[in-house]
Amino acid sequence: MIYFGTRLKELRKEKNLTQQELADKIDLVKGSISAYEKSLKYPSVEVLIKLCNYFNVSSDYLLGLSDEKEIKKYDLTEEQMELVTKMIIQFHQLNNKS
Repeated sequence: MIYFGTRLKELRKEKNLTQQELADKIDLVKGSISAYEKSLKYPSVEVLIKLCNYFNVSSDYLLGLSDEKEIKKYDLTEEQMELVTKMIIQFHQLNNKS
């Protein structure tokens, strides 16, 4: 089983990013990226979402629960995908208010 830290490092290297560059892109410090890659700590749900969005992968892939990198769109139209994305954003915003 491939773990979160390994997957994160692989994705970062595929984009030719340093830990600092990735940290800057998702508003973290380099030490957090380093700790994630060494499996010393795990991200909050908010950070996990940022990482998934940045790398365009599912959380299952990043967490090592699936080997399928791409998010399945289930033959949705662009308009349907936009609606789903808006719903996810709204849920995320509501969760952050509590």
